[in-house]
Order: sequence, then C-alpha cells, then structure tokens
Amino acid sequence: MKNSNLIAIILFVFSVSCKDSEPTPTPKPVIITAEKSAALIQANNTFGLELFSRTVATAKPNTNTSVSPLSLSLALAMVYNGATGETKTEMENAMKVSGLSPDEINLMHKSLVDSLKASDSEVVLEIANAIYCQKGLNVEPDFVTTNQKFYNAEVNSLNFSSPQDALKVINAWVSQKTHSKIPKILEEFEEVPIMVLLNAVYFNGVWKSKFDSKQTHNLWFNLSNDSWKETPMMTQTTSLEYASNDQFSAINLPYGKGNFQMTVILPNLNRTTKDVIAQLTNENWISWQKTFAPKNQLIVTMPRFKFSWDMTLNEVLQHMGIKKAFSASADFSGISKDMSLYISEVIQKTYIDVNENGTEAAAVTAIIMTTGESGPDPRPYFTVNRPFLFAITEKTTGAILFIGEITNPEYPI
Repeated sequence: MKNSNLIAIILFVFSVSCKDSEPTPTPKPVIITAEKSAALIQANNTFGLELFSRTVATAKPNTNTSVSPLSLSLALAMVYNGATGETKTEMENAMKVSGLSPDEINLMHKSLVDSLKASDSEVVLEIANAIYCQKGLNVEPDFVTTNQKFYNAEVNSLNFSSPQDALKVINAWVSQKTHSKIPKILEEFEEVPIMVLLNAVYFNGVWKSKFDSKQTHNLWFNLSNDSWKETPMMTQTTSLEYASNDQFSAINLPYGKGNFQMTVILPNLNRTTKDVIAQLTNENWISWQKTFAPKNQLIVTMPRFKFSWDMTLNEVLQHMGIKKAFSASADFSGISKDMSLYISEVIQKTYIDVNENGTEAAAVTAIIMTTGESGPDPRPYFTVNRPFLFAITEKTTGAILFIGEITNPEYPI
C-alpha cells in the first residue's frame, strides 16, 4: 500500500475511562502531516526488521521463524502510554519513534490500522487489542482513555489470584480474535500479573492469481543443513513484480485486489538467508522495493508451508534498548501510581499457512506486567529475606527446645 493511503489528515483526542470516572475536556486537534505519517511507518519498519534479524539470530538452528512487527509495535505502544522518565525514553529509542510526540504516535497508529483494515475488501485483516488489569487496581484514567480511543482496546478487570480462571479468559480472547489459529498465548503465569496487554492480528488473503492444486508435485527441497527433502511444490506461470541483485532474486505475490502482497526473497546460489538478513536494514529494504518491475510469463515454483512459532522476546527487546521497563526501576506511573509496575514477560506467537489458494496468518503479542509489591492481590505473603529468629518448641507444654537468630543462612559450619 502507498504511504499516502496511510496518512490521517486530522484526528482528535477525547476522553474515556476504563472504570467510571469524571469526564475530561477535549484537547485541541493535532495535525498530522504526510511527513509525520511516513516517519511512523518508517519507524515501525526499522523496528520490525531489527526485531526479525535479532530473533532469527537467537532462534534454534534449522527452524522456521515468523514474527509480527505490527503486533508487537501496537502492544508496546499501549504500554508506552503509561511509561515516564527514562523508561519512556528507552522505549521511544528502541521503537525508533523518538522524533514523534506521544499524541502523534497514537494518532498515526490509529490512522495506520484504520487504513490497513480498509485497504482491500477482498482481504480479511482484523486487529484487536485488550487490557486485563487486576481487580481493584487503580488505573490512571488517561492511560485507559488513550488506549481505548486510539487502539480500540477492550479494558477489563480480572482476579489474577485465581490464575486458571484468568488464563481461561485471556486464552479465550486470543482464540476468538485469531479464529482459533492460536488457541492460547499463555500456559501459566510465572509471576502473579497485575496487568496483561494483548494484541491480535488475523490475516486471510486469497492470491490474486491462484496456484492450481493439480499442478502441485513433490520436488526436492534443499534444507538449511544441506540435506534434501521431498516437498509439495506449487507452480504457476503468471505476470508478477520481480527483482534481482547480487544477493538474491525476489517476487511480489499479490493478494485480493493487489493491495497486500507476499514478498518472496530467494538468496542466490552463492548466498544464504543469513547473508541477506545481515543486509536487512530499513534503508536497504526501501532501496530493494524500488527495483521491482513487472515480469511477464514468469514460472513460479514454491513450497506450500504451514507452521506456528512462539518466543519470549524479553532478551531481544533488552538488546534493542528496552532495559528499564523489565526491571524494578521501571517507571510506569502513567499506568498506576498505586504500585511500581514493570514488564515481566513479552511473548509472541504466530501462525501461517501458505497454500495454493492464498495465505492465512495470525499473531498474538502478550505483555505481562507485575510488581514486587502484593498490591491488590488478596493472598497473604511471607517473604523471609532478612535476618530472622527461629524456635523449636513442644506444642502441648510450650517448651522451647531450640531458639536462635539467623543473620547469614550460608554461614559455614
């Protein structure tokens, strides 16, 4: 899609609340220029390409990998609306949006999502966001207002002290929003959450020029470990956009009316995917896109493929510069001033099915936030993390058999 189709001319902010709250005045309209909209798109792409490169580098060898930069960008943007101080600055830098104001980021994300969803009536693209917070948590009204209005986030409370019930609700939302392609995002909570933020993306597109299933045959496919495997290969002769250089050759396979497409990049015989990924910057990506040109009667042969992928992205995001957000020194006072929140886990799961008819894909990003404090969690805690006394007594008589003080549990005998 052309960048100009993703531009919001004028949007405005108005107030809503996650819980019942007093109305707030409507701010003045914010003007979004074409340059600002292009800057957000470029920022998201730069962030996404770096995310992909780092994810592939840390993934298990000889495995399929698929990330959704859009899903992660939108989930992080919701959290960003509650960040302040250095936490906020680190997120801006990692997300490549440091030159944009929070209002501009939110307005342009809304414009981007609206434009993507309206781009092609023959392609299904659904994007959903949700925020589940601990029942009783006093959430800042501005945080809720912003995420409801610009990310259309569903905001609900859950009792995370009943983890199995909370997981059922969260996973049911995930399954519904991904048409059951991702039935669950979380198996369990490693720590008791205070808040879980979710983004789901579902895509279903039919090829503009379908492959004839009768032309699909088993052919040999060279695996990354240099072994060979018989694989069902689709084939068709069609006119497509094609590009080539000293690194790779590539095609654009369009969906529906052509507003969405799959770019297939095939490294040259003397190159590998790692070689291409090493060159995968946003600047190169833009440059490569400009080299595509129509090519008639191109014989396309490629495998069908279907797989799911998941990964905890904490380490990747920390390497990209988001550090304080994952530590006890995080400042998310824009979410709640009742307690110190931090991100304990960022998880993404993806699903993709490419066949003769088209492509069905889904992604879910979950950002789990917790605190070192018990907060509204009703369960009692007893944490022995400082010097303490002990006594051994007999219950009936109350006799003390042993008593002592422990100041260093590892003191040598």
